[in-house]
Amino acid sequence: MRFKKSSGSLELGECSRNPGFQDAEGDGSAPDAVSVEPAEKPQDGAEAYTQIKPYAGMPKEVLLLHSSRARYRVPREVLFWLTVACTLALVALTVTVIALSPRCLSWWQASPVYQLYPRSFKDSDGDGVGDLRGIKEQLNHFLYLNIKSVWISPFYRSPMKDFGYDVEDFRDIDPLFGTMQDFEELLAEMHNKGLKLIMDFIPNHTSDRHRWFNLSRLRDPHYEDFYVWTDCSATGPKPNNWVSVFGNSSWTYDEVRGQCYLHQFLKEQPDLNFRNPLVHQEMTDVIRFWLEKGVDGFRMDAVKHILEAAHLRDEPQVDSSKPPESVTTEWDLFHDYTYSQVGLHDLLRDWRAELDAYSREPGRYRFMVTESYDYQEIEKTMLYYGTRLVKESDFPFNFYLLDIPQNTSGSWVQHLVHLWMSNMPKGKWPNWVIGNHDKPRIASSVGPLYTRVLNMLLLTLPGTPTTYYGEEIGMENINVTQSEIQDPAGKYNASASRDPQRSPMQWSSDMNAGFNNQTNITWLPLHPDYASVNVEAQKKEEGSVLAQYRFLNTLRQSELALHRGWFCYIHTDARVFSYLRELDGLNAAFLMVLNFGKESAVTDLSSVRELPDQMTVLMSTSQVSNGKVVQKSRIPTEAGEGLVIQYYTSTRFNPNHPKQCYISEKACYLGVMDILYKC
Repeated sequence: MRFKKSSGSLELGECSRNPGFQDAEGDGSAPDAVSVEPAEKPQDGAEAYTQIKPYAGMPKEVLLLHSSRARYRVPREVLFWLTVACTLALVALTVTVIALSPRCLSWWQASPVYQLYPRSFKDSDGDGVGDLRGIKEQLNHFLYLNIKSVWISPFYRSPMKDFGYDVEDFRDIDPLFGTMQDFEELLAEMHNKGLKLIMDFIPNHTSDRHRWFNLSRLRDPHYEDFYVWTDCSATGPKPNNWVSVFGNSSWTYDEVRGQCYLHQFLKEQPDLNFRNPLVHQEMTDVIRFWLEKGVDGFRMDAVKHILEAAHLRDEPQVDSSKPPESVTTEWDLFHDYTYSQVGLHDLLRDWRAELDAYSREPGRYRFMVTESYDYQEIEKTMLYYGTRLVKESDFPFNFYLLDIPQNTSGSWVQHLVHLWMSNMPKGKWPNWVIGNHDKPRIASSVGPLYTRVLNMLLLTLPGTPTTYYGEEIGMENINVTQSEIQDPAGKYNASASRDPQRSPMQWSSDMNAGFNNQTNITWLPLHPDYASVNVEAQKKEEGSVLAQYRFLNTLRQSELALHRGWFCYIHTDARVFSYLRELDGLNAAFLMVLNFGKESAVTDLSSVRELPDQMTVLMSTSQVSNGKVVQKSRIPTEAGEGLVIQYYTSTRFNPNHPKQCYISEKACYLGVMDILYKC
């Protein structure tokens, strides 16, 4: 191509041109324009656009001309309506899946609750008493166990007459455990690790050193009725025959006020008067204070004591022939006027509403559990679940497995499990406790032989298990001499001391079992077996109590049948308690065979036609049977041995045995899509 310039104009010569191109701008040319001699003269009007093929860079008019042709228009419309149809189908499928999906389990349902006693968990400063920084140092222990929920016993400012359950200030940390900054750092670190913190809330009473009590003694107008006062004299008879949990009268004369005050626990723990709405408001404000800090839930302590009858009448005696002056323990009376009074559940539901108000943020559900052991009156305990329309606690603690030591047999354990399951309101979530800071350690009360099988029971029953610190390694009670007693209950009655089950956590075989690495001081003696029974040693030992606990907890959370499936009784006798866990639509199921007897047993389940003839032992507490194939007509177990047997079948047990089976939140599994749905 070359350019020629003549008489003031530029001429383009020897250029290639597109014979199919027509200029849409007309046929005029400027004097200096670059022009190409057209093959044909352009035509005017619509006939100007007669090209047969589209080309790159074509103008809008040409594009519209070609796009209106059928061969371009029809595929485009087909694709458009296909996209619309697919979008609507996806929306419909999404809505269907959401509508049919069961509710996801909350954090307090998915994980066991681990109770730690702060005085005994880990000492960070060498004073011999556990503290908040010590807890922070050991948070990885919970991650190792796959535990997400941690309940910490009281750490409020307190004179420690009852080790923190006598609260001097509900909005402060006792210096023995650290500072508010220590607490905030602990809470932040727990949340960073995906852990939830449950606090003890103690509504029934305060310390006698609390500011409210001292103002009430002085008859300050605002605080005068914050506690339960009544007329009496220093030397005269008590207002009635009510007896403290720790023994002797529930009334103490106060010389400053000149009246008696009620205390259902120690005399240093005066009862608050919840018939005064100002008290209710103050305690609600305390709950809000800690919710604002970010705590994830509360254990409501001793709730059945919160209200008492205003008439203050004498309680009826259990033995009416007993002289009134010899009534000195709580077991001597029926507690018709001091336990579970009308209005109690209204208070708790108000607090539940406060927790719900802070639960609106996704992933920040605030948990509430109530503590009330009602013994033979289990129907009273079930009231703490609330009603079908009004929610109360997520569950009341279930203490009935603490009675296992009364009779170590399969039928007795089945009775205690059934006691809860048969009385629990439909659709509610069960829970299980085999140890706490008030009861002897299960390894001591039942015997070390049964530690493993009890952990297996705890972690394979439906619902939320609660583990008291040290149970995961099989810690036992310590022996405490009279001079070593720290517990107020033990000082009143040495046989009632709770110190034996509160000994320091056994972390290693080092000095003080790793509880205090700085000084040779511990607030209670260590158990002499700590050199072998400790976390560090058991981490290295395959088949240790710790290893089995960890395996079972991981299995519980990974298998749908175990953490939200049906629970069905299969067999019980004097030695063996057997049950299965299954989920509708899921072929994998689990059979538990637990021997609580004192001798070996062979269990015959040949009458259970829903079970396959052969099954595989996934785990045995004795390890010997791990991986073995057993016949359902002959399943051998040694005393204290438990088996988790896995099997596969498309035949469900629960449809044919509805009276033997329970489920809290029913769901079915759809294998094709690998999802759960409501059924």
